Amino acid sequence: MQQQQIKISLLKTNSGQIEGLPKNPRLIKSERFDKLVKSIQEDPEMLELRELIVYPLNDEFVVIAGNMRLSAMKELKYKEAPCKVLDADTTVEKLKAYTIKDNVPFGENDWSDLANEWDEQELTDWGLDFDFDFETFQLEKSKKGKEVHELKNYEKTHVLISFSPEKLMEIQDLLEKLKSFEFIEYEQSSN
Repeated sequence: MQQQQIKISLLKTNSGQIEGLPKNPRLIKSERFDKLVKSIQEDPEMLELRELIVYPLNDEFVVIAGNMRLSAMKELKYKEAPCKVLDADTTVEKLKAYTIKDNVPFGENDWSDLANEWDEQELTDWGLDFDFDFETFQLEKSKKGKEVHELKNYEKTHVLISFSPEKLMEIQDLLEKLKSFEFIEYEQSSN
């Protein structure tokens, strides 16, 4: 794999033009896209640290990883982009894997550490989304001097979600994500 600067006009988003490789499934909403554009404006060197991954096709290059960054660079009128060029003999199976794996968040955020050790406005400016109030997380020292994270002013909130049984499969991923938060008590029942 070689790294090179490639003219933006030669870079194409993955629209399914490689046989056997479905189009890029990633979407970006306007507000998130604006944050991405701002992020690139503020820290353009990040593009060199995380190049687009491209595949040569005819006289052009199809973006396998970095389609949203390419769109943001076009918005910013970039002429070239740093790219890692895959070998032309890279299998479609590998291209599929790279397409998806580039966007899978394998790690998780420690929300308590973020709330206690990072600046809320900076995190927001950098594009991090969170659905809690930073004010509710406070850091206390225990009697032994060990740091303990406690949720202050906590009131338990109950949310009832009702849906027909045939819709369960459609929202299963969302339910699994909710269950992954350690502060959520999850109970499922049917009637």
